[in-house]
Amino acid sequence: MKHILLFLLFSIACAAQNTTVLTEQTEIETNLLPLIAVKGQPAKTKTIEGLMKEFNVPGLSVAVIKNGKLHWTKGYGVSNTNTIQPVDENTLFQAGSISKPLAALAALTLVQEGKVDLDEDVNEYLKDWKVPASDFTKEEKVTLRRLLSHTAGTTVHGFPGYTEKDKFPTITEVLNGEGNTDKVFVDTEPGSNWRYSGGGYTIMEKLVEDVSGMPLEIFMEKNIFPKIGMENSTFYQPLPSNLKENASLAYNRKGKIIDKSYHNYPEQAAAGLWTTPSDLAKYIIEIRSIANGKEDGVLSPETVNEMLTKHKGNWGLGPSLRNDGEELIFGHGGKNAGFTNNMIASVYNGDGIIILTSGDAGNEIINPLQTTISKYYEMGIFEQQEIELYDIDEKDLLKFVGKYKYEEGERKMIVEVKVKKGKINIKLGSNHVLDAIGPLEFFDLKDPETITFSQDEQGSITSFTLKGPGVSFARIE
Repeated sequence: MKHILLFLLFSIACAAQNTTVLTEQTEIETNLLPLIAVKGQPAKTKTIEGLMKEFNVPGLSVAVIKNGKLHWTKGYGVSNTNTIQPVDENTLFQAGSISKPLAALAALTLVQEGKVDLDEDVNEYLKDWKVPASDFTKEEKVTLRRLLSHTAGTTVHGFPGYTEKDKFPTITEVLNGEGNTDKVFVDTEPGSNWRYSGGGYTIMEKLVEDVSGMPLEIFMEKNIFPKIGMENSTFYQPLPSNLKENASLAYNRKGKIIDKSYHNYPEQAAAGLWTTPSDLAKYIIEIRSIANGKEDGVLSPETVNEMLTKHKGNWGLGPSLRNDGEELIFGHGGKNAGFTNNMIASVYNGDGIIILTSGDAGNEIINPLQTTISKYYEMGIFEQQEIELYDIDEKDLLKFVGKYKYEEGERKMIVEVKVKKGKINIKLGSNHVLDAIGPLEFFDLKDPETITFSQDEQGSITSFTLKGPGVSFARIE
């Protein structure tokens, strides 16, 4: 009788907890706050379902971490619009660049084992492929620390992936520029500045393979995932046939399937992880537990401390980093063709949010959903921004119209600034419609990016700078 009573009490407690979580989910799902609040204007809330339909994002999966524990997970929509297979907590999504901090664990394991030195020239470890020598590497060398923190001066920002019909290159072929991207080399002095480089992570992948004698996917499968408990994650590319049934397809901004399924990525460390929010939550919980003293984790506290130490560009050895008072926030975004994702968490409070989507327009949902979850649970890791609009006459906007050029090494880009319906328009990948927040400062209300123009003594516009990456474009006409 005593055991039956205890069982009933436990069941009632679980039911109450489940009811509470369901209530929380409903309140969040139906009251999404905009990422940007405009001073003096009422904020209009939206629903997850409405935003998914509006921006053609068929599938979405979420994990919420509170106080260092997984609080809830939930899938929304479908993983395949043909079969109408629903998204659940086991649906696999391409993680995009969230692959990088996970792959970094492999390299850091080799450091911890004494097989690689963080500050040694990586050419001492690479075998059949070497970082090409140049004037930039005469004094300063490409090291693992610099590769992991995007300060090695290496080229190639990211990778577009390959269809099933394309020739699938090896890592060495990718590094040599024999795939669909340029060769990877050093075009600025290592250690001199921060510049995001998927090419650098591909060198890191080659290093892990050469030192361990194992391809990255096998190293992670044997040495990393089991220690964290990540049972629904893999770096295998292309995805093995036995896992395809549970994988989401990729969708463009019109809601169309990309190349009949999705792209494949031989650049596994940079973009090749397939995973779930639940598994990424295990990564978050493991890393912050080690940072708070856990000694039998996937890495030692000393190694995790190195990983979470800021380098140039507010980057650690894998994740991006930022401080909020005494709190340290870590995470990473991810973007592959047809997949858009984000992962963010606090080291000390132990709160976190992981959102994976199967759509190129996924950020249109990720931003308000993160904002709402963070505010609802008082996490303080993703705050709503409030801006005040600046009144500027349309005729005064015409001085910004023109063509602007960005150039760094072999990387070049020309963009055109236009005025449409009383607002600045700039196409940088997607089209940015900008509202004035100052005489020379403009803001994209949908994609939180600030653009600041510069002018000479005569008042002529000479350039503009993207505040986020700190990239400047000089006016050419």
